[in-house]
Amino acid sequence: MQGIGFVVSEGFQVMALATQAVFEYSNRVAGKDVYEMRVLSENGGLVHSSLGVALQTERFSARAFDTLIVVGTEEASPNATPGLLKFIRRGLKLSRRVTSICTGAFALAQAGLLDGRRATTHWYHARELQRRFPKVKMEEDRIFIIDGPIWTSAGATAGLDLALALVEKDLGEEAARSVAKKLVMHHRRAGGQSQHSELLALSPKSDRIQNAIAFAEKNLGSSLSVEKLAEVANLSPRQFSRAFQTETGQSPAKAVEKLRVEAARLMIESSHHPIEVVARETGFVDRRRMREAFLRTLGQPPQIIRRNARTEAPG
Repeated sequence: MQGIGFVVSEGFQVMALATQAVFEYSNRVAGKDVYEMRVLSENGGLVHSSLGVALQTERFSARAFDTLIVVGTEEASPNATPGLLKFIRRGLKLSRRVTSICTGAFALAQAGLLDGRRATTHWYHARELQRRFPKVKMEEDRIFIIDGPIWTSAGATAGLDLALALVEKDLGEEAARSVAKKLVMHHRRAGGQSQHSELLALSPKSDRIQNAIAFAEKNLGSSLSVEKLAEVANLSPRQFSRAFQTETGQSPAKAVEKLRVEAARLMIESSHHPIEVVARETGFVDRRRMREAFLRTLGQPPQIIRRNARTEAPG
C-alpha cells in the first residue's frame, strides 16, 4: 500500500484536500487499498484552514511516505517553519515523490527542492515566488509540472489534475479515466495546459458577441473573417468590430488567433498529430504561421510545447 501524506499548516486551503477523493476512488476502481492517506502537521492536533475549519492531524514522525503533498496556504508569500523544511528535505530522500498544490511550492522552494528545477504555482503568486527564489525555473502559466521526483501544481482545481496524473502514473490511463468519470470530471488536463482560458478571458457581455465567439470556437479550422463573424452576430462588420473591441478589449482577429493557439496547444499536448496537421485543423493553414502565433502569444514555438508535454507525461 502506498502512503500519501498531506502536509498542512495553519491557514491551509481546504480545496487542496479535495484531491483525497481522487485517491479514495482509485482504491474503489482498483478493488483494493492502493493508497492510504494521512494528514500531517508539524505539531499534530487541530490545524485551522483559511476558512477557520479545524482539521485533526498527525504529528511529523520518522514514517516514510510514498508521496508527500504539501498543501498551500492563503498567505501571498508564506514562510515555512524550520521543522516543516526539515521534514520536506527528509521527504525528498525517503519518498518517491514530493509534490505541492498552489502556494505549497513556496515551502518546496524554501527547502531548496526547486533549485534548478522547473516548477509552477498559482499564477497570482508565481512572480513573487520567482523573485524570492531566483534559482527556480518558474513557469507561471502551467496546470502542473513534473521535474524528476518533484511535482508542482497551480491552485484550486489544478490539484485534482495533479492527483489524477499521480494515479495515471501508478495505475495506468484507464484507471485515471475511470476515477475522473466517477468524480464527474473531464479527464485530467495536461500539465502544460494554460491556467487561463481564452474564452473566460474574453467574457463578452452581449449575446451577439457571445454567439460570434462560440461560432469561432466551433469553426477554428474555417476562415473566420470579420464579415463572417459579423454575419453570425447579425451586425455590420463595422458595428461588430467596434462592439467586439468594446466588450472584450481586443480585435476579432486577435481573439481568433488566441483561440486557435489555445486549441492547437491542447492538440499538441494531448495527441501525436504532426505539427502540420495541428496547424491545418486549427485554422493556421501552415506550421510557419502557427509558429509565429505561438511565439506572439506563448513566447515558445510548438515544438517546445510538445517536448515539455512529453517530459511531463506521467505514463
